[in-house]
Amino acid sequence: MKTFFKMLRVILGPVMLLKERLTRPQGVVRAAAEQDRVDAACQKLVLYQFNTCPFCIKVRQEMRRLSLTVALRDAQHSAENRQVLLAQGGSSKVPCLKITNEHGNAKWLYDSTAIIQYLQQQFAVGK
Repeated sequence: MKTFFKMLRVILGPVMLLKERLTRPQGVVRAAAEQDRVDAACQKLVLYQFNTCPFCIKVRQEMRRLSLTVALRDAQHSAENRQVLLAQGGSSKVPCLKITNEHGNAKWLYDSTAIIQYLQQQFAVGK
């Protein structure tokens, strides 16, 4: 059974990445000063993800739509990133958004819908 899902991932992965590339949303355009503010706020965010995870793709597409420069960490192929996610976040589930506040404390937000909701609340145009 494990081999079946691994083969399925090998076959469908490139198709999913191609679809992501072809359906890439147009990013919002902000004034330079506003985009600088958004970029500075994004420095406190890190997305732990798998390249071909459909929920991770959904989050990355929303980040593009909102013109966000969030650091990405591959938790599938990097044992170090997976270990950080598990040790600090509490689970190796992806996608997971690490949000570091001004005091250096981290909040780990799992679930693509919750992550997208957070990003929209923080970075929607006009905020």
